[in-house]
Amino acid sequence: MGCAKTLVNTEQMMNLLRGAGYQISDETDGADAVLVNTCAFIESAKMEAIGTILDLGRMKKEGRVKKIIVTGCLPQLYKNEILAELPEVDAVAGVGSFDDIVAVADAALAGGTKIEVYGDINAPVSEAGRIITSSDVWTYLKIAEGCDNRCAFCVIPDIRGRFRSRSMEAILGEARWLAERGIKEIIIVAQDVTRYGLDIYGKRALSVLLNALCEIESIKWVRLHYLYPDEIDDELIDVIAKSDKILKYLDIPIQHINNGILKAMRRRGTGEDIKALLKKLRERVPGVVLRTSIIAGLPGEGETEFEELCEFLREYRIERAGIFAYSPEEGTDAALLKRPDLETAEERAALLTEIQYRVMDRYNESRVGAMATTLIEGCEDGVYFGRSYAESPEVDGYIRITGGKPEIGGFAEVRITGVEDGELAGVTV
Repeated sequence: MGCAKTLVNTEQMMNLLRGAGYQISDETDGADAVLVNTCAFIESAKMEAIGTILDLGRMKKEGRVKKIIVTGCLPQLYKNEILAELPEVDAVAGVGSFDDIVAVADAALAGGTKIEVYGDINAPVSEAGRIITSSDVWTYLKIAEGCDNRCAFCVIPDIRGRFRSRSMEAILGEARWLAERGIKEIIIVAQDVTRYGLDIYGKRALSVLLNALCEIESIKWVRLHYLYPDEIDDELIDVIAKSDKILKYLDIPIQHINNGILKAMRRRGTGEDIKALLKKLRERVPGVVLRTSIIAGLPGEGETEFEELCEFLREYRIERAGIFAYSPEEGTDAALLKRPDLETAEERAALLTEIQYRVMDRYNESRVGAMATTLIEGCEDGVYFGRSYAESPEVDGYIRITGGKPEIGGFAEVRITGVEDGELAGVTV
């Protein structure tokens, strides 16, 4: 459950369990053990994880599941309470203990006392192998773990530890392994990819890493997620602009645009800095598609600050945005601010979402008639579907394609013919 970084940890645990003789299944009914790898970033993620565990607990009472193992962020955040509050759980392992999953599963299935394992959250990033579950043609490539940014609303540094980069040799080795298995697109992820290398090389090294990744011939697309705005320098922009493999799609979480709210969030830089960066990117990376995340309703956000944010979205027309209502998270500095008006936060998030829908609709309409190199992912009922550089997996939808029989797993030239239910339609050319 949760983000791409969590998915990679899940895939590593699957590989470790399979290597130890366990059979991996996506069926819960009849399982000897069900493993739930959780997210605890925001309240809704916690509730989703807890709801899933409670559902499994009911299945356990009915004899349909024998053991429940919970790993990841939720037990790490609530390690003193989770077994008491969720007695249906047989074993827990924190984010520092993903590599211990075989021992945890063995002990849980052996019965007896409940199992708790919490390793060092600041240990070097795991280099365990993975079972790729995302797709036959794309997957995530995690280059670092943890975070040093300490944003006021975020508990991730306390859950995931300090920022730790993987070595360039390890990352490139995994990328070559992915290429050998037919992966065409890799999505670079970390809590902050722009900080890559600072801890182990003494300087930012993302540009060097990207140049090396682009030398792997069968990797055709490299996509970047989670670039912090204040860390994007001219060298990195030049690398992105000049490469024909690095997609002109940048995920840059800004969270807000008002200077006072940014300061309260403990974000580095100002709204003017953000606007200048976006303008520079538009000028130097033609056709760039921008994604961001926005938080509405932080305590201290009045009507003036909110209207400034609305006007920013209308004017700068960021093509993709995730809009979230603020929720106070235990252990964060923002939770110590005055009591938030959660109803107003939800209303403001809904209003921002409406603005963003209009921005996205205009962008989609502007693409009608254009050609798009498209990675074909599959076919349903005779209609093929795929993504261009402007659609990131799992968050941006597909281009639905008719005409011809493009190769699944290959690339096709597609003319965009229209927009249907928020997704693009096209024909192969």
